[in-house]
Amino acid sequence: MPAALSVSQSVSLSCPSPCPSCSEATLNETRPISSLAEAARKTVEKAGEAVRSRVAGQPAAAVPGAPAPRPPRVEEPTEPAEPLAPKDDQQAPQRRTATGSSTDVPASDVAQQGAWLTTSQGARLRDSDHSLKAGERGPTLLQDHHLREKITHFDHERIPERVVHARGAGAHGVFVGYGNAASICRAGFLAEGVETEVFVRFSTVLGSRGSADTARDTRGFATKFYTSEGTFDLVGNNIPVFFIQDGIKFPDVIHAGKPHPDREIPQAQSAHDTFWDFVSLHTEAQHHTMWNMSDRGIPRSYRTMEGFGVHTFRCADSDGRTSLVKFHWKPRLGVHSLTWEEAQLLGGVDPDFHRRDLADAIEAGAHPQWELGVQVFPDLPEQVFDGIDLLDPTKIVPEELAPVQPIGLLTLTRNPTNYFAETEQVAFHVGNLVPGIDVTDDPLLQARLFSYVDTQLTRLGGPNFSQIPINRPHAPVNDMLRDGLHQHAVHAGVAPYKPNALDGGCPFFARADDGAFVDLPVVVPEATKVRSSPASYDDHFSQVRQFWLSMSPVEKEHIVGAYTFELSKCFEQAVKERQLRALANIDSELCEQVAAGLGLAAPEATEPLVDMPPSPALSMVGETWPTDGRQIGIVVDADAPDESVQSLVEEIRDAGMVALVVAARGGVLADGSTPVQRTFASARSVELDALLVAAAPAPAPDALVSRDAKSGQDAASDLDPRLVLLLTETFRHAKVIGAWGAGVRALEAQGISESSAGVVVGDSAASVLGRVADLLGQHRAWDRFAASL
Repeated sequence: MPAALSVSQSVSLSCPSPCPSCSEATLNETRPISSLAEAARKTVEKAGEAVRSRVAGQPAAAVPGAPAPRPPRVEEPTEPAEPLAPKDDQQAPQRRTATGSSTDVPASDVAQQGAWLTTSQGARLRDSDHSLKAGERGPTLLQDHHLREKITHFDHERIPERVVHARGAGAHGVFVGYGNAASICRAGFLAEGVETEVFVRFSTVLGSRGSADTARDTRGFATKFYTSEGTFDLVGNNIPVFFIQDGIKFPDVIHAGKPHPDREIPQAQSAHDTFWDFVSLHTEAQHHTMWNMSDRGIPRSYRTMEGFGVHTFRCADSDGRTSLVKFHWKPRLGVHSLTWEEAQLLGGVDPDFHRRDLADAIEAGAHPQWELGVQVFPDLPEQVFDGIDLLDPTKIVPEELAPVQPIGLLTLTRNPTNYFAETEQVAFHVGNLVPGIDVTDDPLLQARLFSYVDTQLTRLGGPNFSQIPINRPHAPVNDMLRDGLHQHAVHAGVAPYKPNALDGGCPFFARADDGAFVDLPVVVPEATKVRSSPASYDDHFSQVRQFWLSMSPVEKEHIVGAYTFELSKCFEQAVKERQLRALANIDSELCEQVAAGLGLAAPEATEPLVDMPPSPALSMVGETWPTDGRQIGIVVDADAPDESVQSLVEEIRDAGMVALVVAARGGVLADGSTPVQRTFASARSVELDALLVAAAPAPAPDALVSRDAKSGQDAASDLDPRLVLLLTETFRHAKVIGAWGAGVRALEAQGISESSAGVVVGDSAASVLGRVADLLGQHRAWDRFAASL
């Protein structure tokens, strides 16, 4: 096989070498690397300027999260007034007709109108608190039309939640192409400088809509591109492999992962018998399971989550030459995780942590960004690269063999105006393709092509789900589809069929040079109908072993802990023993450590362990990333604040981070101007990325165990016991801690040494903040605690 490209030098988006068999896949092979990089840089800057121009002149909130566009008064408003506009960070779907035409109608014109409460038909109401009765104490009358309308609509406000990916969060944004993909893909939205509106939905797979964000689970990363050539949906996950190789088994893996059907528990987690029974018997699931047991299963934020298209797709350039590609989303902030304890705490303290983090970051102006990248492979008949079957969705191609090359920038700029209308009703489909992008024969992808439309017919009430505003294309639609439930278009003409003369022959067929979508003429080899898979699908362990060998020591510790926890929640001993057999075929040390935690003997491997080279791209530890949107807590004494706190808050904001002042009580500090965002009663380390300690406050009057259980942390300490808990949790979770002045005494009182990794002590707030910000770029002080693996 051809030798691999240098990761640091490859910009050409090609297969690993310009060999005769694959030279047609090369992108921009004549453009110098320097000019391509410069063009990409200018495009990124242009995208940033476009985003900034949209928010220019809008006052930035000190701390994001305000529920309304302006603060309310204490008294209930009584003077009639028009509805308030959405907050500055919010954006409704573009106003398009059901057939894709722009209407130039402002969002306010399709929101509620007027100052008066009305019925759905516009009749003004004088009372909506009392039903119509036969006397004050009499029965309610059937003739109360307003009561019937109000209750009937309420009874039908909910639609069936998604079978999977029910728990989601979304945002609007823009994608800008770099222009370097033309030699493999003719899709117009990838051209240089082309801006395409997008809507992105992140989600968990197993939990219901009411489940917690931070469960250990696979996350969905679905992007709807509203291109001028039609809608393109890239429907992926934060894990590049899947549990199964064939879509016919999708109901099995989901039935196994969902709560047990008799008790409907456990919710939103795989730590139970049916899941581990399935994956231990169905060992092709072991690769995905290893990713899920790693820190990838509990992301720190959607903003620090990688995305993958999972499948291999086929792309074509303007001359019809084809390449095979895998899509990747690379977050600008890096890939980071929660610790397992943080995830458990957040399940109770803030089960909406991920959706809140996303919305707050966008509102604060820390707009999340990802680069869309591709791995490119020659489109050869066998569809295999370096021995890896490209149609097997349980396999990856290591980035060291085929580097991920960036082709565009995604920036999320606006929060939804209405969760139901946008995030809940958005409908994705892997078959929503545009010219230049096509599917392959991946058997999981083939099943998905059927499943999405079938699901949306049920969830969204009929065949016209594409006419819901969030789903409307931004390209002209003339589809000859008619009628059905919830038809929004008012179609003209009498001949919705082809051929016709009564409507002047319209609509007409487009040619390839008119921008028509062309099903690529791929040769299908003559074969016999069978229910089977190729022999290459039988290797279930080598890439799982490669993932394990690629982990840093601390990541290995977390994986061992995850397997041990999940399997300890299984009731049946046989399920645990069977999964240990699978782990023995991955790595003996991994198996031994998990077995020891379960109190079981480690079995011997039943298959030879393959000597796989580590892939550095699989590890989340070891690099430095931007700190945009990071939340830094500042512990102060409310009655005697450090004079430098206000300037410190401003310096943090100027650096693109969020400052949260934490004190014993709310309100403002004794300086009369600095607001307190968190109290000792409400603050927990899980919402902070770093902690600055400027004081050593004594126990406050409300530090009572009877009032706040956290007050029982260390009643003998001279510090407020809630602060003791905040410090110990922050230290235990390997987060960066800085202190100066009295704050140094607070650390010393808890035995937190300034020589510990990630602990910064200095003479002033400014000197401490600079070093803390540098360390924060590594996400955590991972070397604070020694690993045994």
